[in-house]
Amino acid sequence: MTSVRMDKWLWAARFFKTRSVAARACELGRIHSNGQPAKAAREVRMGDMLRVTNDGGDFEIEVLLLADVRGPASVARTLYRETEASRELRQKVAAERKAMRQFEVLPTGRPSKRDRRRIIQFRGRA
Repeated sequence: MTSVRMDKWLWAARFFKTRSVAARACELGRIHSNGQPAKAAREVRMGDMLRVTNDGGDFEIEVLLLADVRGPASVARTLYRETEASRELRQKVAAERKAMRQFEVLPTGRPSKRDRRRIIQFRGRA
């Protein structure tokens, strides 16, 4: 096997839960292959540099192995190697997100009737 479809490889490498979600990410421009936006049908080859944006963050990876079948997570991790800069940036963003939770002011109790009406109005249901 010399190449695999982009959406199949992303699904097999466990970046996305389903192949259709991987294809949708390609359509939305969240996948870049060697610096260019990649479509779902684009062929992935060993040595390609990919930039993947998903809920877990931004990943810059190098493709090491090809697979078109989803296997265990331990096998999926061997399919690619994340760059050091990408790993550090994701850890920094996660630390910032965790630190912001300390300053978040949460309500002490249930909303009053007046608060509930404001919430409903804000959401646009009234």
